[in-house]
Amino acid sequence: MTVTTSTADSALKRYYLSAVTDQLDLYTNPFFARIKKSAQNIQGREVRKLVRFGINGGVGAGTESGELPAAQGNRYQVLTVSLKNLYGTVEISDKAIRTSSNSEGAFVNLLDEEMENLVKSASYNMSRMLFGNGTGRLGKIVSTSDTECVVDDVTNFTDGMVVDVFNNMGILHEAGILVKAVDRDESKLILSKSLTSVENYDLYAGGAKNVELTGLGNIFSTGALYGVTRKENAWLKPYMKTVETLTEEEIQLAIDKVEENSGGKINFIMCSWGVRRALIELLKANRSVVDTIDLEGGYKAISFNGIPVVVDRFCPKGTMFLLNTDDFVLHQLCDWEWLEDEDGKILKQIPGKPVFTATLVKYADLMCYRPCGQAKISGITEK
Repeated sequence: MTVTTSTADSALKRYYLSAVTDQLDLYTNPFFARIKKSAQNIQGREVRKLVRFGINGGVGAGTESGELPAAQGNRYQVLTVSLKNLYGTVEISDKAIRTSSNSEGAFVNLLDEEMENLVKSASYNMSRMLFGNGTGRLGKIVSTSDTECVVDDVTNFTDGMVVDVFNNMGILHEAGILVKAVDRDESKLILSKSLTSVENYDLYAGGAKNVELTGLGNIFSTGALYGVTRKENAWLKPYMKTVETLTEEEIQLAIDKVEENSGGKINFIMCSWGVRRALIELLKANRSVVDTIDLEGGYKAISFNGIPVVVDRFCPKGTMFLLNTDDFVLHQLCDWEWLEDEDGKILKQIPGKPVFTATLVKYADLMCYRPCGQAKISGITEK
């Protein structure tokens, strides 16, 4: 078989799309694998979900001949969030296609490598967004020297990503800068160009300022959530506490408070590496057995009273999230799909370049129906 852009197009549609979709759904991270995906409650460009909170005030006890409880009905609130545009792009040069044109094996290897890199990049950014607040902010610049840039926290950065610089007024200062390398020991980035006079400026994911998923950073904040103010809606307020030393009592208190406040149950715990080490040390000091649990997607986790505890690289340092994953839904207009032109083609030549590009697209956003059923412990001394 002679390999052409048409055969490459067909392979991307028939063989790679389902594999890529499954990998992104199951292997982005353990939390994402447990979240339900739904195409319901989408109206236009928004997700509008009617949720019930509280109880029916018309139910109660009374005397044999007294008045019946007045009908009050259930209490409802409409949660609204806009669908976010998520993209993943691959590029294949004309030279690479022609080089493998007479070899099916070489062609498959070429596409396998491109898809593997696409899945890796998409999984990285999806995981990062789950912990973010939708702004796309990655960190703050502390100092610069030529192409070296020291930041306050390197957690959200990795080699090969593109970043934008915004000044203290939120105005774009520099766009499309490549992160060539990350020095995690020195909290330093090596950039594709030098920056000057940008101390205390913010770095954002390239082109993604204020258009990323509504993540845990939004849920565990004090501002409005899903278009609803928290002041008059206490059920939108999660349990949050700052501690210095992690104890079993503090973890159990958070679990108990969630059950007391919401009636829900914590079924999933996420934390940073240092917090997990602190938890393991705590359990061993109390002579508790550190059990392991198998999770969806082949993940393994340690257990706290039967609740899986997993580590995520994007979890803020000194932080533990205690969640009920049944309260989370990723509302999506569709699952990952290839962006096609009017002729149904996926691979398109970039104007003026001997390169073809294909783009995966997904329109979605994350929603938590019961924020009061979630908890966060922060300020924990890591080990």
